[in-house]
Amino acid sequence: EGPSEWHKSYPIAQGNRQSPIDIVSARAVYDPNLKPLIVSYESCSSLNISNNGHSVMVEFEDTDDKTAISGGPFENPFRLKQFHFHWGTKHSQGSEHTIDGKPFPCELHLVHWNARKYATFGEAAAAPDGLAVVGVFLETGKEHANMNRLTDALYMVKFKGTKAQFRSFNPKCLLPLSLDYWTYLGSLTTPPLNESVTWIVLKEPISVSEKQLEKFRMLLFTSEEDKKIQMVNNFRPPQPLKGRVVRASFKA
Repeated sequence: EGPSEWHKSYPIAQGNRQSPIDIVSARAVYDPNLKPLIVSYESCSSLNISNNGHSVMVEFEDTDDKTAISGGPFENPFRLKQFHFHWGTKHSQGSEHTIDGKPFPCELHLVHWNARKYATFGEAAAAPDGLAVVGVFLETGKEHANMNRLTDALYMVKFKGTKAQFRSFNPKCLLPLSLDYWTYLGSLTTPPLNESVTWIVLKEPISVSEKQLEKFRMLLFTSEEDKKIQMVNNFRPPQPLKGRVVRASFKA
């Protein structure tokens, strides 16, 4: 059922703008016209945390533009809908994007949609300019104090299909100090794999402890009545670039 089989049900899996990719830093083109990324998460309202059977996700109220990103390559603000993670069994793998062939142990994805142009998230997710996903790499090192509230809640959603209330968590605390980024046109990395995402991959990783990462690895792909399968390696490998250009907001 893994990524190598997805093209049978979702032919777009072999499309021209699939994600993730390996970002070759020397081939990224510095674009002085790219604006700084503006993250406006001040009045952020998280709702719940859930295990959807392929990741753990925190969802947000997205009825207005108060929790949004703007600037960067965007004309319109994009509203935050949810964030989720991808991780491995050990710290030599786990992220979806790689930098110069190097994976990180985990990657955070903050998923936003273009509510100025589209009426619903579903409509935006089907449009070529509908979604914006910010990718943040996690590396192991010192503990990330702000991550504890999240990792401490994971036990509540151990099984597939479980959900728990998770209020007033502001993901701005999970962003690195520098918002330098690479950007390219890509897709969702899980089915339906829609080619609707403008990716913003932050250059600077955040640091979490091995103990914090271990809590992600305690989650299960399976529901309570099934045989336990540990939720790990829930990442799609890098896809062919097919002529796309990766732009950088910073000079290498």
